[in-house]
Amino acid sequence: MAWVYIMANRRFGTLYVGATSNLLRRVWQHKNDVLPGFTRKNQCHLLVWFEEPRTRTGRYSASTPSSIGSGTGKSR
Repeated sequence: MAWVYIMANRRFGTLYVGATSNLLRRVWQHKNDVLPGFTRKNQCHLLVWFEEPRTRTGRYSASTPSSIGSGTGKSR
């Protein structure tokens, strides 16, 4: 099962949203700048939120346009 998480560089600062199957390892990698990329460049070292969705599709439903509406401006 995959974890969805949000890292930040400071309060009201830059956010990074990610998903991983091993949350502890991935947070450690972010905090220790192990891998190059966005979180290292922006110093996103603070874990501010995490969740383990019950289903694989649930992981994406909060951020995909299909869950927001039909695209016609009307809600479902």
